[in-house]
Amino acid sequence: MSLLDATREAFRLLFAGDPELWGIIFLSLRVSVFGLLLALLPGVVAGYLLAMWRFPGRRALVVTVQSLLAFPTVVVGLVLYMLLSRQGPFGFLGLLFTQQAMILGQAILTFPILAAYTLAAVQGADARAHETAVSLGAGPLRAALTTLNETRFAVLAGVINGFGRAISEVGCALMIGGNIAGFTRNITTAIALETSKGEFAQGIALGVVLVVLALGVNVAMAILQGEGGMK
Repeated sequence: MSLLDATREAFRLLFAGDPELWGIIFLSLRVSVFGLLLALLPGVVAGYLLAMWRFPGRRALVVTVQSLLAFPTVVVGLVLYMLLSRQGPFGFLGLLFTQQAMILGQAILTFPILAAYTLAAVQGADARAHETAVSLGAGPLRAALTTLNETRFAVLAGVINGFGRAISEVGCALMIGGNIAGFTRNITTAIALETSKGEFAQGIALGVVLVVLALGVNVAMAILQGEGGMK
């Protein structure tokens, strides 16, 4: 099959509603969204605390969080594989090669993004918002929510960027998901598999979806940054 024929077949699969193809797409979205939601609260809280609290070892933690932004996803997958395998300390949970393991992996990958964006946003915020809330009698939680509301555009940019990383990574999903058809095969692992088999139609179709999602993420970030700049 020529490249042109493969491209035509790819769009036919997309618009014909091919069950296998769309099953892979919806699985990817589900795993990425649940992974992001799992990391959302811990990531935002960690970023806020790192920005607001001064304690011994804080600088080391900040550097660690920032370093994790560039951490290879396949290494995260390898560590999780060793932890969740039968010989690993959490092997009894039976999570390896399941969607739950993939969600856990996506949560670990998105956590440092959420924490780093929140940290930068809170550090760059007008300190008067927090000080005013405290002076008016707000407790720690209320003051934190006031500060986060002031930085909501930057925090939401972190959420969107975290989703972008989750939906587009391949190493971790392949290591702990196993690329099992109809169960743990997502967009990126399916592209890798189909390309290695020389079956380009499905790979191209999934690549188109991934590009559209990536563009959507970037457009959303641009909109948020524009709105945040107009405040």
